[in-house]
Amino acid sequence: AMTFDLVQTMALAGAALAAGHGIRHLIPWLGRMNVPAPVLGGLLVALYVLAARDTPLPVPTFDTTLQKPLLLAFFTTLGFAGSLALLREGGPQVLRFLGLAFVFAVLQSLLGMGLAVAFGLPPLFGVLTGAVALAGGPATTLAFAPQFEAAGVTGAAAVGLSAAMAGIVLGGMLGGPIATRLISGRSRAQSRASPLPQAGSLPENELGYREQARSHNERPVGASSLAIVTLLIVMGVGSWVSALIAGAGVTLPAYIGGMLIAALVRNVDDATGWLRLPHELINQIGTVCLALFLALALMTLDLSQLAGLGVPLLVMLAAQTVLMVAASLWAVWRVMGRDYDAAVMAGSFTGFMLGTSANAMAVMHALVARYGPAPRAFLVAPLVGAFFSDFTNALVITGFLNWLAP
Repeated sequence: AMTFDLVQTMALAGAALAAGHGIRHLIPWLGRMNVPAPVLGGLLVALYVLAARDTPLPVPTFDTTLQKPLLLAFFTTLGFAGSLALLREGGPQVLRFLGLAFVFAVLQSLLGMGLAVAFGLPPLFGVLTGAVALAGGPATTLAFAPQFEAAGVTGAAAVGLSAAMAGIVLGGMLGGPIATRLISGRSRAQSRASPLPQAGSLPENELGYREQARSHNERPVGASSLAIVTLLIVMGVGSWVSALIAGAGVTLPAYIGGMLIAALVRNVDDATGWLRLPHELINQIGTVCLALFLALALMTLDLSQLAGLGVPLLVMLAAQTVLMVAASLWAVWRVMGRDYDAAVMAGSFTGFMLGTSANAMAVMHALVARYGPAPRAFLVAPLVGAFFSDFTNALVITGFLNWLAP
């Protein structure tokens, strides 16, 4: 075995990220389809680990201590987007997108149930590999696994995590191509009200703030320090809030506290102007944290678990993938407005309904880096994919458990 300590693991994550960009350069189709570089680089490392187990090659082990803090930092930076003024502006869109996430979480569960019964498995096996593992992701899977075990689903944690890992790969790989197809095909023809922005045009920054991006020389002295210090303080306070939520018996992802506190700080700052937070810098820090987190998460995937999946689970994953691709290309595209922002949201929908919110954000960042900002998408998708859908998905899962548990 070859052990990487924390510093060496992060260095390898950086190298994997660079390799992902190199792969996109060498295979232009991947770049055109906007497959995120961290997904490609992380999978490259995971494939090496899988191959090394059956050869004399050294099998690396990684120190993933920073994986959770990177995820917390990224979602906390998203919390700073929670301006009440922006939320009022995007309210109807948020409700529509949340409604889509709720409806398709129910459909994921019903589809999984039907296939599970067809294979002679408990109906809850299909719910576990549907809304729990895919719309919910690994954290939701681990949170609900004991209840599924108690309801008769043997090995619920292992089955759910295997499905969730497959979903992360699928969500990361498919979100970009889906949005790219909509952008390059129908959005140019059908969206005259919201024309496709040209690459490099930045009338607003990615999160939709109504402020001009300032050059480095125009930033106030200490802006970088202010961004980092504020982020760290908010993450710390947010961790206490998350602990209080968990102590109350409510199961939500660990990053919810940081997002809530960040949104509170943002709105107080908007009202008072005390801090004059450098939102552009905070957004850039979040982008870096997201890229490194995804690279780490994909590097440490145990692909051997996917290789050993039974036929029923593989069939279920294939059917769920078809459902989500169809949902994004047809329902999300139409309901969200048939324009450029709707196309970006369609890509993000595939990302978080098959994988995680981090997948969705990576897909969106890849798209805006190529085509230009999508302020409405960056307002709506993070609020729903990283926040509100966790609440509605918990309701869906709890409802099916109460219905189907013996």
